[in-house]
Amino acid sequence: MSAEHGVVIVGGGQAAAVATRTLRRRGYAAPITILGEEPHRPYQRPPLSKEFLVKGDDSALDLLAPAWTEAQGVTVRTGVRATRVDSASGAVDLADGTSVRADHVLLATGGRPRRFPGADGDRIRYLRTRADAETLRGDLAPGARLVVVGAGFIGAEVASSARALGAEVTVLEMAPAPLLGLLGPRLAETCVRRHTAAGVDLRCGVTVAGIQQAGEEVVVETSAGRFVADVVVIGIGIEPNDEIAAASGLVVGNGIHVDEHCRTSHPHVYAAGDVANQLHPLLEGRVRVEHFDNASKQAATAANNILGRTTVAADPHWFWSDQYDANLQYVGHASGSDDIVLRGSTEADSWTAFFLRDGVLRAAFAVDNPEDIMVARELVAGRRVVAPEVLADPDVDLFEMVEQA
Repeated sequence: MSAEHGVVIVGGGQAAAVATRTLRRRGYAAPITILGEEPHRPYQRPPLSKEFLVKGDDSALDLLAPAWTEAQGVTVRTGVRATRVDSASGAVDLADGTSVRADHVLLATGGRPRRFPGADGDRIRYLRTRADAETLRGDLAPGARLVVVGAGFIGAEVASSARALGAEVTVLEMAPAPLLGLLGPRLAETCVRRHTAAGVDLRCGVTVAGIQQAGEEVVVETSAGRFVADVVVIGIGIEPNDEIAAASGLVVGNGIHVDEHCRTSHPHVYAAGDVANQLHPLLEGRVRVEHFDNASKQAATAANNILGRTTVAADPHWFWSDQYDANLQYVGHASGSDDIVLRGSTEADSWTAFFLRDGVLRAAFAVDNPEDIMVARELVAGRRVVAPEVLADPDVDLFEMVEQA
């Protein structure tokens, strides 16, 4: 493996940091260069809608301390936009006309918020970057009127943080219930109760027709009438930043196509994180996942393969969300036809739902039950057949099942 020019990582988030640490811990001694388009050094995004939005505490954001990167010989360049990877030379071309040579390239460019058509104004916001969170925090004073469009994880976390700051919150969701596609109607109803118990005006089954700023207010026209807010946050998903891959002649389509090794259609170019559309062995198909753990696993996989250590990204997907003092965790890949087995009552403070397909555990969702998710990760990865009555019995130690297996 050539190591004359080293590795260039395009992007400054979780995937970039994990790949860098993995390379150095595995003994990679050649240069590593991180190219970040934002003015900040690599940082993680999950706290932006939670602790950082509420308290402004940035102690948990930074991923690679300057002292560490200096000691490890890692170059971090901020405010730099990469435009293309030259497949012939291996160079990464930059917007300023210069380029950085590389033996291997990791594209960890993430995504950008999906925009609502025609919604423009300084009181119409999206939450994706550190700067977005800093600006939004200043608007969430007690009594401020906030409308959140979209009740997915970002929308729900913003609503939760805004309530903690004393804002009056209305959430507009197009589906009949939050997270309906992920959880199904029975469990999605628990999300409705969580919002309303926190004092949020949750409107489901609502179509937003238009969002317009009028002076110091924002007017949201919907199928349920007009809503007036001091600020609106739009959380309707993200779009992958795959332009550099397309310009480089790589295969793209809902992100950058990678195989189970996180390798793109070019043998020396990899992709990881929100932008990577991976061929997943466990799912036997392609999937693009926008979560922290997936970015970490794919980045480590890419780094190991760059090192010549053949590694496959095959773990079941796992993610979490903190909302209204409750911790929600999900692992696996459920479908609408799966059988649901409850461990505990959804009326209780903590409970778990398991999703079975032909007796095989495919996924689990838990509220304040992280131990069950730890077990479920092992069982889902092993495609274990588990009796429903065993999963439903709170007196059964699920950890013993994993140990026996």
